[in-house]
Amino acid sequence: MPTVSPAFSVIVVAYQSGPTLARCLAGLTAQSFRDFEILMVDNASTDGAPQAAAAADPSIQLIEPGANTGFAAGNNLAAQRALGRWLVLLNPDAYAHPDWLAQLAAATARHPDVRSFASLQLVADEPGLMDGAGDVMTSAGIPFRGGYRRKETPKVFEGEVFSACGAAMMVERDLFLGLGGFDERFFCYCEDVDIGYRLRLAGEPTLLVPAAKVEHVGSATLGVRSDFALFHGTRNRVWTFLKNTPSPMLWWSAPLHFAVTAGLFLLHVRRGDAGPVWKGFKAAFVKADLDPILASRREIQAARKAPWTEILRAMAWDPVAFFGRRIIIRPWRGRRSSAA
Repeated sequence: MPTVSPAFSVIVVAYQSGPTLARCLAGLTAQSFRDFEILMVDNASTDGAPQAAAAADPSIQLIEPGANTGFAAGNNLAAQRALGRWLVLLNPDAYAHPDWLAQLAAATARHPDVRSFASLQLVADEPGLMDGAGDVMTSAGIPFRGGYRRKETPKVFEGEVFSACGAAMMVERDLFLGLGGFDERFFCYCEDVDIGYRLRLAGEPTLLVPAAKVEHVGSATLGVRSDFALFHGTRNRVWTFLKNTPSPMLWWSAPLHFAVTAGLFLLHVRRGDAGPVWKGFKAAFVKADLDPILASRREIQAARKAPWTEILRAMAWDPVAFFGRRIIIRPWRGRRSSAA
């Protein structure tokens, strides 16, 4: 008998996720939509939680690369093995509501021409607060999570956002792999913004589905302001900007980007955690790493399908819109014609 492929392949990349992993997987078990498989990547955890979970549920496909490959490479590895048309990425500290997958499935039926979707993320331990309503990119090339820690509101409607947060996103597998998946040089942090930007450049929009909800702890393993997070977040933000900003925008957005980056650095100086931020910024310009990033830029821009004006339209024009974590959702009226 031939094997019938599932509609969805849910990917969970675990690293020292014991305190949250069981609840994450319980949320998947409780889903009303059942046409999915679970692939779990263990990035060399020492807590034994992924192995215990796979032993308790033989339907979970446990992938063990034997080292900590990072969020980017871990998801790429699972995507290669996935059988579903849709890849559904879920962080091990994200807890899906029972109709999460059903709402995503319904969105694909409403919007058959859309191939990338974002979920509404809520703060796991503070009811009523949002963790994110899609990712926003400012005209200065600074990404942030829209609505972060703002009150949940019915004004968050189904519509177009710049990109999806990797904690709970869905993308068509063939599209993801066709773009090369996540950039594994990022290791983790901003790899979701990077591929979201590349989707935009390829003429592929992302829609927020506010009825598809997860509760997210956020940086449960590494800490939101750990040296690791600050270093990788800073370096990868610069790389995302350099790789993806269309050339017609680069001449005026580059001064803005580095001015805002300098302002953010001063805020870190005041907070006393500027060291890893400065190291991350310097690391972004190490020639051995920067040259391949710039080579990627040339390939990405040569293949760009969306006009740069459409990229700008999808952004927050205010270069410091991240103050207040502004929500940017635009009504979806279908695809526009693309041009070089």
